[in-house]
Amino acid sequence: MRTQKTLARAVELEGLGVHSGRPVRMALLPSPGGELVFRRTDLGGAEMGLHPDRVESRNSTTLVGERFKVQTVEHLLAALYAYGVDSLVIALDADEVPIMDGSALPFVRALERAGLAELPTHRQVLRIKRTFQLDEKDAWVRLEPAPDGAGLFLEYTIVYGHPGIGTQRRSLSLAPVSFAEEVAPARTFGFLKDVELYHKQGLALGASYDNTVVFDETAVVNPPLRFPDEFVRHKLLDITGDLALLGRPLAAKVTAYKAGHRLHLEIVRFLLAHPEYWTED
Repeated sequence: MRTQKTLARAVELEGLGVHSGRPVRMALLPSPGGELVFRRTDLGGAEMGLHPDRVESRNSTTLVGERFKVQTVEHLLAALYAYGVDSLVIALDADEVPIMDGSALPFVRALERAGLAELPTHRQVLRIKRTFQLDEKDAWVRLEPAPDGAGLFLEYTIVYGHPGIGTQRRSLSLAPVSFAEEVAPARTFGFLKDVELYHKQGLALGASYDNTVVFDETAVVNPPLRFPDEFVRHKLLDITGDLALLGRPLAAKVTAYKAGHRLHLEIVRFLLAHPEYWTED
């Protein structure tokens, strides 16, 4: 029987919020509660679960509750999803998950330090039974039944009019090892030309050469890259984290073309609003 998992022991991390620029301490705490819960230690222990109907996408994925918000949750959620962690309290003393080095690798290492523990609760799987696709201009995301009947298979294509990126395509059969080796190390990326605009919008205040792959007009400013196609790998990371908002594992083939957080979240909302496209077991 598939059972839910939590961590065997607590683990702590600290860093900066990539958008807020403020320091944040985070603890991942084992929990038998059966869900992922964000707890704000700076707000008297106020808590919030995953609610896809209360999510914003503004250069990252942000959970918005009645008393607080948590920005940039996607990299952490991707690591938890890939490792099968269903039940956890994520305690923070600020409104953003720390960006660390811009990838999910520090979270993967934290999970491996903590170890996993099984819970007696059955793990529900959302299994796609009918194909559908959502489009946004020339971008789209399509979901189909999983080729092997189980698991999550991802394929992503990005197209950028920048000589350092161009068109990149990558696929992944999601599992802890494949995620840790092929996707988790891929860092977020951005462009020098956008920095002033982002800062005016209150974004990327904590971005730096230590946590972001940065491009000027022609090339990467802070090499080396971790992979030649690091950018599409990071998109696989992002969509994994956004799909985690479903609150249960997804058995499907997911194909994305020129998509982003907003379209990822539309897929999540569409799925939850249209149960005729899936079964649960």
